[in-house]
Amino acid sequence: MNENIYKSITNGSVAVLILLGVYIVIVSLVSGWNFMLLQFSKYWYYIGSLAVGFGIQMGLYTYLKNAMRKNASPHVLAVSGTTSTAAMISCCAHYLVNLLPILGTVGIVTVISQYQIQFFWVGILFNLAGILYMINRVYKYTRQI
Repeated sequence: MNENIYKSITNGSVAVLILLGVYIVIVSLVSGWNFMLLQFSKYWYYIGSLAVGFGIQMGLYTYLKNAMRKNASPHVLAVSGTTSTAAMISCCAHYLVNLLPILGTVGIVTVISQYQIQFFWVGILFNLAGILYMINRVYKYTRQI
């Protein structure tokens, strides 16, 4: 297997594990271990989809970065982390429900808790957009070399 592909798969897999680890740590610290287990068992397919989507984006980014470095291409690529960041915020925003009462912002707590599933779907759509964007960048770059 090509070294660049291997490294991309490795980095993508590590990104998935890190994202899941961050989820486990943050939700456990905020709401406790049992709540985290309950939420994960209830929404594992959303959480897993978001983590895998992030890992795919990271793998594609790694592939593109290494391909550019290897080929020493003069072309400049600007890869924005905005899409991934937006997906992560959408993914994790509903956990603010646990913190916001402490901060005194009751109105937003109701909105976030009522639309938890919609936040997951927005995160998945942002992830899909990020993946398509990265695939487009890889495709355009490989056509130039």
